[in-house]
Amino acid sequence: MAKEIILTTNAPAPIGPYSQAVKVGNTLYVSGQIPLNAQTGQLENESIEAETTCVMKNIEAVLAAAGFEFSDVVKSTIFITDMNQFSKINTVYGSYFTLNPPARETVQVARLPKDVNVEISVIAVKL
Repeated sequence: MAKEIILTTNAPAPIGPYSQAVKVGNTLYVSGQIPLNAQTGQLENESIEAETTCVMKNIEAVLAAAGFEFSDVVKSTIFITDMNQFSKINTVYGSYFTLNPPARETVQVARLPKDVNVEISVIAVKL
């Protein structure tokens, strides 16, 4: 089974040796997205809600580039630098998964790329 590299200009370009996403068969593995605006190249870090919204929009762009949508997401991982921000992040995140949300874990980490406060990766499956 061949793997297909997904790359879209509607999400930030990778800042290292990795792909935005890799599709294998009917499964899509989306790399962690941070709140980097793809059009301006600037961080959207006015608030944790703004950061999370930008991250989710970046994920949405990568999913769309591969022909997927949020309803196809089966697993997500949220990395945050402050667990006290969990409820605010969860509110924004939850607005993208209103029906049958995916499996998920949320972990607090010491630091994230570009010193952002949230990074999210997902796995999606087309049934």
